[in-house]
Amino acid sequence: MEQQANRQIGIVDDDEAIRDALTWLFASRGHQVITFDSGEQFLETYQHEQFGCLLLDVRMPGMSGQTLFETIRQLDYCPPVIFLTGHGDVPMAVQALKKGAIDFIEKPFNDNQLVDQVENALWLDVNQRKEWAEKQNVKDKLASLTQREHEVMQLIIAGKLNKIIADELNISMKTVEVHRARVLEKMGVKSAVELTALLNKS
Repeated sequence: MEQQANRQIGIVDDDEAIRDALTWLFASRGHQVITFDSGEQFLETYQHEQFGCLLLDVRMPGMSGQTLFETIRQLDYCPPVIFLTGHGDVPMAVQALKKGAIDFIEKPFNDNQLVDQVENALWLDVNQRKEWAEKQNVKDKLASLTQREHEVMQLIIAGKLNKIIADELNISMKTVEVHRARVLEKMGVKSAVELTALLNKS
């Protein structure tokens, strides 16, 4: 639970009674909660590092829960999202799940089931965030390559020998060797095989 405790549960719902009830519920299970009465208020200070799970009401004045979800998804990382609604229907639920929400729960909800779902989401966040960080790391390394190094890298992972790469790029083999060494160094790998495996995971 140590990793989960580092991140909070974000609750966005215009119903104050729901916010209070959920705050009490999750606090009683040892979780930290931050509540917001609108999507706009949530976005004013939103930082993904803060949250391990988001509970979003679907229908709110102003920005809807679905619009808020779409906005968050455009940012760097989106924590697991569970929608809450008193007006849910099947098409809305299917649409939300297709876009990446992990569940869609109708009010009134069963407290234990909701807590179980949120705790599953918190664990999911730990794993998703690790994968996201690894991909970000690869992106950062790729961004450090020059245009020429990127071209050489593409030919390396295509399995081409230095001589072929030199001919295709119209440069000397010595220059290819220098670029190859720099690519491997910048990407933090020791061989073309490791480089290919790293890129396949990203």
